[in-house]
Amino acid sequence: MAEHAEAEAQTARLIGIMAALRDPKTGCPWDIEQDFASIAPYTIEEAHEVADAIAREAWDELPGELGDLLLQVVFHARMAEEAGMFGFADVARAISDKLVDRHPHVFGDESRDKSAAQQVLDWEAIKAKERAGKAEKGVLDGVALGLPALMRAVKLQNRAARVGFDWPETTQVLEKLREEAEELVAARNSADTAALTEEMGDLLFVAANLARHLDVDPEEALRQANAKFTRRFEAIEAALAADGRRPQDSTLAEMDALWDAAKAAERR
Repeated sequence: MAEHAEAEAQTARLIGIMAALRDPKTGCPWDIEQDFASIAPYTIEEAHEVADAIAREAWDELPGELGDLLLQVVFHARMAEEAGMFGFADVARAISDKLVDRHPHVFGDESRDKSAAQQVLDWEAIKAKERAGKAEKGVLDGVALGLPALMRAVKLQNRAARVGFDWPETTQVLEKLREEAEELVAARNSADTAALTEEMGDLLFVAANLARHLDVDPEEALRQANAKFTRRFEAIEAALAADGRRPQDSTLAEMDALWDAAKAAERR
């Protein structure tokens, strides 16, 4: 109970601090100038920094990163309150109501004796009912525009797949990937920038679909690839630094050889 009271006190304190920062007469000029659109990129950035701390298992950093993310919620809620739309209490109430509604096997009379897979199906059915209540008529309605592009691609494809618009076999997706690669090459040869961008997008969209068919999270796969690239390039830098040099003092052939050495070292 003491922890609960402390959480309430600190939440109230944070809400009060945000109100003070936004005060038109005595607040911070930067905070006062912000609006939903200008703050939204920071909200996305802070969510990624939370994910980064978790990926690095930087548990000592996580409270601070979660605090930064919570600030974003409080910031948006304060701006909404000033505009007479809603406040922080409405935000908390909305998510609480949603969680209770979506967990009838915990807060209702449904049995908990079902598999995780069945719970996912039930969750999707509840979400579909909620979308119907919001007058979302199209299959793709409600897939957030602000999601990372690969994540949004998978969500769009999952929605379409629910109504049967999907390749039945992974081999068909692979064939489509080859087709899109060929179209990208043709666009490159045409020197048409708009066509090149379009075909690059098509290739990435199909790659996301292939990941979905293989039950691989493309965002996670790309994060791992980024981490691998970082490790190996840092190994190149370290090897060159031992010789008193930097990458720009080296040749591509030498850096390729050092890359292969780092790759081989990882596999040992």
